[in-house]
Amino acid sequence: MVWKWLGALLLFPVQMVCLVVKAAACILLPARLRDLAGENVLITGGGRGIGRHLAKEFAQRGARKIILWGRTEKYLKETTEEIRMMGTECHYFICDVGNREEVYQQAKAVREKVGDITILVNNAAVVHGKSLMDSDDDALLKSQHINTLGQFWTTKAFLPRMLELQNGHIVCLNSVLALSAIPGAIDYCTSKASSFAFMESLTLGLLDCPGVNATTVLPFHTSTEMFQGMRIRFPNLFPPLKPETVARRTVEAVQLNQAFLLLPWTMHVLVILKSILPRSALEEIHKFSGSYTCMNTFKGRT
Repeated sequence: MVWKWLGALLLFPVQMVCLVVKAAACILLPARLRDLAGENVLITGGGRGIGRHLAKEFAQRGARKIILWGRTEKYLKETTEEIRMMGTECHYFICDVGNREEVYQQAKAVREKVGDITILVNNAAVVHGKSLMDSDDDALLKSQHINTLGQFWTTKAFLPRMLELQNGHIVCLNSVLALSAIPGAIDYCTSKASSFAFMESLTLGLLDCPGVNATTVLPFHTSTEMFQGMRIRFPNLFPPLKPETVARRTVEAVQLNQAFLLLPWTMHVLVILKSILPRSALEEIHKFSGSYTCMNTFKGRT
């Protein structure tokens, strides 16, 4: 038994080196993208913003069917018509992912009308955009129900069938604020941090499940209506991401079976700095970059 443990201990660093070399090779060499031709894709919050661009991107890359969930029929209908004009079958369902019973009911309706979902994109999110003491209790609960618990309900609704088919992918549109919070968005930062932990645990749990994978995308500030009014101190140095860019990179990550994606790549530096710098230095970085005050002009969706 001792020799077995010793052998495993000696083999472990070799395995780590091999995995690092393999990862480096994947970066340098062009990878083969997954074919989306037979996939049924469900996107929550699919009526507008990043969700709309995700629907268009999946359609352009050959997904068989696109299913949109959201709370506002006007936007869902507009996006559905746009996807159908592209030649892809598209359906929409009114669904508040923060409502557990509604999620399960609409998931059943989707299976009966459209078929099995093979790619689930948890994109729906809201932001209250205030400090803790200025926040309404119901608004705080709404953020947690939609941004975090909604992913529990949608994943529970569709993952069992994916495991049966041995074909599925769970995607989470998260935020870099899950890793580095800012003042003035305490509801959003908290919910996204919880969502990140959920996806990290889920991804590890799926390692022994053949054919079923997970992808978590953590983008920087993206220029959508949801964060309208947010101001970065140096917009030329840290420009907001375009929603179509986030959508394109997200679909590519799914096709590459990439577990975690930070956008842009410079966000990796932020994660490293947060791990090694003292608190006082991090505070100065936040002050210099303007992240302490970036939510002062926040308006959100009108």
